[in-house]
Amino acid sequence: MDETRLTFKEMCAKFDVTPRTLRYYEYIELISPEREGRTRHYGAREIARMTLILRGRRFGFQLEEIRQWLMIYEEEGTEAQMQAWLEMADRQLKQLAEERQQLEEAMNELKTLRDQTADSLGHSA
Repeated sequence: MDETRLTFKEMCAKFDVTPRTLRYYEYIELISPEREGRTRHYGAREIARMTLILRGRRFGFQLEEIRQWLMIYEEEGTEAQMQAWLEMADRQLKQLAEERQQLEEAMNELKTLRDQTADSLGHSA
C-alpha cells in the first residue's frame, strides 16, 4: 500500500482544514479521493492539489480560478499551466497592490482623525 495515502481525518489535520471544507473541495471537484466503501483515501495527487489550493487561497484567488487552473494541467500539461499561473499571478499582484494602497489611505485617514480627536480632548497622540 502507498505510504502517501491519508485518511479523511489525517487530511484535515495535515492541512488544518475543517471536515466541511474538505467535503466542499470534493463537492466542487477540486480534489477527488479514492473511495473504498465509505472510506476516503487521499494519495499524492490529492495532497499536492490541496497544497496548491490552500496556497492559492492564501494569495487571494477565488476557488473557481484555482479549479480552472488545476484543470489546465489535466487537459493541457505543465507548460500551459505555468503560463496560466503567470497571468493569474500578474493579475493578483496588481489587485493586491491596489488593495494595499486603499488600506494605507484608510489607515492614514483614520490616524489623522484619531489625532485630531485626541488634540481636541487635550491628549497627546
